[in-house]
Amino acid sequence: MTRQANITIEDVAEAAGVSRQTVSRVINNGPNVKQAVREKVEAAIAQLGYVPNLSARRMGGGKSYLILAVNDRQRTLDNWQAGRGNDWVDQMLYGGMTECEKHGYHLVFRLIDTDTESGIAQLSQVIASLRPDGVLLTPPHCDNEELVALLANRSIPCARVGQHDSADQINVFMDEAGAAAEATRYLLELGHRRLAFVAGSPEYGNSRRRVQGFREVLAKAGQPEETGLILDGDFRFDRAVEEIDKALASENRPTAIIADNDEMAFAALHTADRHGLSVPEQLSVISFEDTPGVRFSVPPLTAIKQPTAQMIARACEKLIATARGENGSGNFELPYELVKRATTAPPDD
Repeated sequence: MTRQANITIEDVAEAAGVSRQTVSRVINNGPNVKQAVREKVEAAIAQLGYVPNLSARRMGGGKSYLILAVNDRQRTLDNWQAGRGNDWVDQMLYGGMTECEKHGYHLVFRLIDTDTESGIAQLSQVIASLRPDGVLLTPPHCDNEELVALLANRSIPCARVGQHDSADQINVFMDEAGAAAEATRYLLELGHRRLAFVAGSPEYGNSRRRVQGFREVLAKAGQPEETGLILDGDFRFDRAVEEIDKALASENRPTAIIADNDEMAFAALHTADRHGLSVPEQLSVISFEDTPGVRFSVPPLTAIKQPTAQMIARACEKLIATARGENGSGNFELPYELVKRATTAPPDD
């Protein structure tokens, strides 16, 4: 039905045969509403084409009904400007927007500098103008204690995605070190003894934890130090190509590579082809992320599937619960999955 002009919450209450307060609780997903009553109110809203006024909701309840999600400004802009896109952002928006919609909330996305001084100024400005009910910090912002302190001083609930150091906050994460360890063990079980890990950036705590997991498995397996080569790929295709190119040209080239994101895994495939190395017979490759493109690569990439959308959704859910006066704090670990495809096999030498 086409929305009529000037439909009010009172009109909905009259059509549903309930009070204005009941309609308000349904709109805001409040408690103490029977399912039959909720369905009646939702039917009246659909029939009348009523759209709740966000400004009125904010004035009436003291809440903004906004969740602010921030991401790495320069790296995100670089990817967009280079036409590479950013699947992390896609998954972030998908998980956050759909979860917020369930609760009558809106997700607002902003880019913040990783430089602490600039980041504090930018975050201060945006929270002053939007007054969000909660802020979601993604890597590497989730590791910045000054940003966390800023939000605590403003009494704004904070969810850290990729961090799990303190249970008195909202921390949502996957086992980064465990995922890297599982990928490393899988390659060792296939028979590989010369492995390389193309790391993202030490600025990112999740990248550091993956390198740690890689090294720990090799150490426990009694492998010599030269078994595990660490390459600095900075999450970038071109940088990864340079590093992988040198590694594959060496006398003791790796027979297997783990890449810290899909973009650098694609760099491994391109560089292997240029060196005349077949994948997986002469070089096995495992990626982190598992974005849609890895299924269409040639060959399809074995990958650690990150629960990105699910982590963002859980963080939003807990922030909204906190805004409603519930206890949303805690450590929430979501599972990853090693998806085995066609880029991994026993080495042929």
